[in-house]
Amino acid sequence: MERWVVNASPLICLAKAGFSDFLLKLPDEIIVPNAVNEEIQAGQSGDPARAELASGKFPTKEISADPEILSWDLGKGETAVLSYALSNPGWIAIIDDQAARKCARSFSIPINGTLAIVILAKKHGLIPSAADVMRSLQAAGLRLDEEVIRTALKQTVGENW
Repeated sequence: MERWVVNASPLICLAKAGFSDFLLKLPDEIIVPNAVNEEIQAGQSGDPARAELASGKFPTKEISADPEILSWDLGKGETAVLSYALSNPGWIAIIDDQAARKCARSFSIPINGTLAIVILAKKHGLIPSAADVMRSLQAAGLRLDEEVIRTALKQTVGENW
């Protein structure tokens, strides 16, 4: 059973590129912390992620910050995502921020990022080309090292970047 707690960046990029449905189709259960919702709602009024959250398709939840995670001085959204995953074994933190990913690894919190979601979408037959989706995500603002994308696509779905 796949259970995901999602941070702002993956949700924002996927929504901007028109692929937020991956977040509803791939996991069995999903939660967006209220801190992430607040961060997205504070953004531009035309942001597709704001509309997605306002639609009610994504369940939101108030999450208390774990003191150990809080000590890493991450953003409120990252702290909420990692706190939830830490206190709820079996949940995967969907997060792109490098400092938050480092924190997650130090606590053995399972993590995936936007690239992993695209690869899962390809493996589940939701898209014909992971590379094309990654290009759309980059155009929507996702910043990810080209070599990381190239290697991941080649090794996991056999696509060239």
